[in-house]
Amino acid sequence: MLHQQYASIMLGTVVSGGLCWNAILIYTLYNTAPLVRLHSQDSVRPSDIAQHLQHTTPMLKMASVAGLPELDLDNLGLLNVMSEGAEKVALTAIDDIIDLPVWLRGETPDEMGALRNSTACVVILVGSEKDSSDFDAFYFYFYSYNRGPNITQVLAPIKGLIEDSLEGGMHFGDHVGDWEYNMVRFRKGRPTGLHFSQHSDGATYDWDDPSLSKDNGRPLVYSAYGSHANYISAGDHVHDSVLLDYCDAGQLWDPVSSAYFYHLEPVTFELTRMFLFDPPKESNLTSFVYFSGLWGDLQYEDEDTRQSTVPYFGLKRYVSGPSGPITKHLVRRGLFPDQRERKSWLQWGIGIFMSLYPCCLRGWKAWASGTMIIVILIVIVIMVRYAVKQSQLKGRGYKKIESTEDIPPNDIENSG
Repeated sequence: MLHQQYASIMLGTVVSGGLCWNAILIYTLYNTAPLVRLHSQDSVRPSDIAQHLQHTTPMLKMASVAGLPELDLDNLGLLNVMSEGAEKVALTAIDDIIDLPVWLRGETPDEMGALRNSTACVVILVGSEKDSSDFDAFYFYFYSYNRGPNITQVLAPIKGLIEDSLEGGMHFGDHVGDWEYNMVRFRKGRPTGLHFSQHSDGATYDWDDPSLSKDNGRPLVYSAYGSHANYISAGDHVHDSVLLDYCDAGQLWDPVSSAYFYHLEPVTFELTRMFLFDPPKESNLTSFVYFSGLWGDLQYEDEDTRQSTVPYFGLKRYVSGPSGPITKHLVRRGLFPDQRERKSWLQWGIGIFMSLYPCCLRGWKAWASGTMIIVILIVIVIMVRYAVKQSQLKGRGYKKIESTEDIPPNDIENSG
């Protein structure tokens, strides 16, 4: 599905900060851009990035940042100098978000998949130092709100452990602001691979993978209900070992129907905006892309009446908003970021438990497995004690007897 206005790209060049880009290349970016299937029941749709700024105010350590000009897409990056180490400026909702005010819900695309009143996509072309035909194209999708899972999205047996303690229908892991993305890798001008962002990690596929569906050459991406994580197919998808994301072939969204396009120089990290026509002299709208702070509220404190905690696991109903495109490892060797986010001990533990549960920890198998684990632990303890005792005996060694007197055999051990 290629909008008629895109065809005009074939007729000329595209200007990017004074550089002329081959129109065929830009046509390729459009013609291989992902098409997103939004979940049919998701009330949060793609959101206008500029409107999001109008409904938020910058805060640092839960306190308003004073003395600022009116913020927009052309000066948002100035907030970076106000961050204090790990403490980042957070774009905090002015309204109470409990009831999801209208601006958080975004805009539903029309029947052609286009947004008429919003720009919710940022495309960043990252070039190669060695070959201009090798590049990565990042397609970032913005939503003003992320709704985390509720108890129906938790797998057994963890579900049974917490369901009686959760408030009815409560979601956890909600946050203001949500950036998701796909990255398409090109080699010799042809797409070769694709990355899908999914929570703190993601998935990658070859461009010719038979499981990757396409519409007129454009890959189809399925956006999960609430979280907007990107998947290769409709249906239920497990993430973090114990949680479910729901996807279906709902409303079509064509992100590049209304998007900001940029080129990133991989060495200097300089952004220049790409235009179909002559760029405006007064603005290039790169500042908001450079913003490295949070695009939503900082995690509410436990004393906040809006905050709740999932028992046993310490997960919060509301967490901090995400950082933006500039922090997403735009220069990378493979399809995955060079430095992937590390799992916490809790994530590792749940992952191991859930991998053992079907075969070893369900029903009567739990008793057998528990007994076996106890026996193994007892054997380990005995072996450790034996090894320690042997080590102590070796450490004592032999003591030279200097006396020339005869020592009765029964007294030899005592003389040591």
